[in-house]
Amino acid sequence: MPSSNATIVSRCTIYPDQKSTTIETLKLSVSDLPMLSCQYIQKGVLLPYPPYSIDDLITFLKHSLSTALSHFPALAGRLQTDPTGHVHIVCNDAGVDFIQAKARHLSTHTILSPTDVPECFKGFFAFDKTLSYSGHSKPLMAVQVTELQDGIFIGCSVNHAVTDGTSFWHFFNTFAEICKGSKKISNSPDFSRNTLFNSPAVLKFPAGGPKVTFSGDEPLRERVFHFRREAILKLKFRANNSDLICNSAEIFGKQRNDSWKAANGESNGKVAPLFLTKNNTAEISSFQSLCAQLWRSVTRARKLMPSKMTTFRMAVNCRHRLEPRLEPYYFGNAIQSIPTAASAGELLSKDLSFGAELLHRNVVAHGDGTVRKGISDWEKEPRLFPLGNFDGASITMGSSPRFPMYDNDFGWGRPLAVRSGRANKFDGKISAFPGGDGKGSVDLEVVLSPDTMIGLENDGEFMQYVSEISGCTPTP
Repeated sequence: MPSSNATIVSRCTIYPDQKSTTIETLKLSVSDLPMLSCQYIQKGVLLPYPPYSIDDLITFLKHSLSTALSHFPALAGRLQTDPTGHVHIVCNDAGVDFIQAKARHLSTHTILSPTDVPECFKGFFAFDKTLSYSGHSKPLMAVQVTELQDGIFIGCSVNHAVTDGTSFWHFFNTFAEICKGSKKISNSPDFSRNTLFNSPAVLKFPAGGPKVTFSGDEPLRERVFHFRREAILKLKFRANNSDLICNSAEIFGKQRNDSWKAANGESNGKVAPLFLTKNNTAEISSFQSLCAQLWRSVTRARKLMPSKMTTFRMAVNCRHRLEPRLEPYYFGNAIQSIPTAASAGELLSKDLSFGAELLHRNVVAHGDGTVRKGISDWEKEPRLFPLGNFDGASITMGSSPRFPMYDNDFGWGRPLAVRSGRANKFDGKISAFPGGDGKGSVDLEVVLSPDTMIGLENDGEFMQYVSEISGCTPTP
């Protein structure tokens, strides 16, 4: 497996090219505060080598980052707790870390071809194992640019109490857009704090700040599974039409497409129309169907007792779930976790539609009233987000295949792949990325104990939908 050694060439602080005059402080909300015990978000893009020198690239990136920070002044600030216990982002233009590194012994093919995600990616990010509470004294963001033999990796580490995935990728897209030459950004962030998430509640911390809520020492395997659009549509068909499939073993027990195409009228590359669920409710989505299959297969791989309760937690964006809605580019965290529970026996003895309908029902029900209740419950008992797999039977789904990760063209082409660092990973942590082909495919970054990963890889029901191609892997 490729060595994780990346050599630091230089390190500096990048400041916004314009002083922050319109925003002085931003109070952390009920969605921000629980993330103070989470580690910094670490996500990045692997790009082809640019058509100019590394020195010119670093100059372009530094200038573009400085300009981008003037549109996102919160990222150049620091956290501060006031005398009443409320935590704020002080927009004081203190700057962000910028690290130039090199790992020219690594090629894009070398790091994308292994079955498991190589350890080297962990060395492409700053603020390793850093809790977001540390933003009281450390920068809220760092950008590391690592030069490879034939590519560039741009890794961004951002304080999770300052951004969720939506805001993270909004900034990343803006950074890339500016570097590509845009004089005006496409979407300005909304820093308003007069929302339902703004609360007088105070979250109290132990002396010295919170501790990470999961063990970072357990042995883990990490793998990216790629699902083509056609495979996901098959899962969606199964989830929505279990009562219409007469011979399920014959239709979806095969790894090839032929029998499914014949049974369901697919021809000339077109997929047959899907139906409503058997209860004539809105159909289960493609992503919910994929999540249900993962839930089933990981549960089976864990070899749990039938009576053991399992939980699938899914982070959801609440911006559009509130009435009135938040602005789409509201900056900060606006997420809640939706837990769905079922016993291992129920999940595995029934068909895919059982778990899929449970997930679907909970997601659909998470509207304005549910979001408001979640906020109210938190205000009565302020607490940190309990990230981890405490009972050995949980799955936590983060990120989203809807995030515009592959839109990060810095001026010389789309990313070859999206990868993450070590942050916030434990047995059962899953992150969903859009596939690199731009055709509706999905990549699942799956982190499991070694034994469970072997079980998942040997699960025929799961692996029949997995493609060998993940991202836009270049040929050697």
